Amino acid sequence: MAGNFGSPNPTQPLSVGNVVSAGLRLYRSHLKDYFLLALKAYVWVLVPVYGWAKFYALTSLISRLAFGELVNQPESISSGERFVNSRLWQFLLAMLLLLLVGIGIGLGVVILSILLGVVSAAFVGGVGQQGNPATYLVFILAAFVIGIVAIVAILWLVTRFYLVDLPLAVEEGIEATSAIRRSWELTQGHVWRILLISFVGLLITIPIQIVVQIVITIVQAAFLPLINEGNTAFALLYAVIVLVLSFGSGALLIPFWQSIKAVIYYDLRSRREGLGLQLRDREI
Repeated sequence: MAGNFGSPNPTQPLSVGNVVSAGLRLYRSHLKDYFLLALKAYVWVLVPVYGWAKFYALTSLISRLAFGELVNQPESISSGERFVNSRLWQFLLAMLLLLLVGIGIGLGVVILSILLGVVSAAFVGGVGQQGNPATYLVFILAAFVIGIVAIVAILWLVTRFYLVDLPLAVEEGIEATSAIRRSWELTQGHVWRILLISFVGLLITIPIQIVVQIVITIVQAAFLPLINEGNTAFALLYAVIVLVLSFGSGALLIPFWQSIKAVIYYDLRSRREGLGLQLRDREI
């Protein structure tokens, strides 16, 4: 029997708990299918350029399938894959544009750091002659505040591009540039809630990451003595095992994140564009 959960008022955002719970339900209900799609995506990573576009498209397909479940329009994997494959080069272009944005943000951070370093050197040189400890303390606090502001600004910018893959994977008539604008539009006014949802999701995934790291550490302890002896076969085997563990853990986690992203996308669209639906709370 199906039920609904969500905000009592359709114009109000879903709570952080509801978003994460809905993402977990989707993740558990379709774990096998989503895991295999994510694993297939990771295999494509090994192929330069084209494979990277396939990775982005296949991981976005998970969100498309999850969104279909939320709006009560489930879709077969083959049908969804045909749709995202038809936009493969748009996914690649979106990746390149986001890379340029990331480089721009990185350059901004570097320039800010250089300016801060120059100001610091000039300030310390001037204050050093006066020998006033209180002034040193004020400067250190100011530098700390500037650093916090810079980190917050970076997080804010990155979050504005959080949903770029969803419009490409779901909506008609969308290209790479319009998908970026769409993400900017949908996330307006909701950056801090998205960051809080991501933080809660991160806490949920920590146990899996810890287990994977422990296993990798055990494998490393077992193989390193043999590798240090110059055994090429064991070195190759070690690399393969680490790659499999990395891909496997990634394929386990990506569907969770893509499901949560689909719920956020659904929530923002339903309130901005009146999808007029509530999340279905059903046992599949």
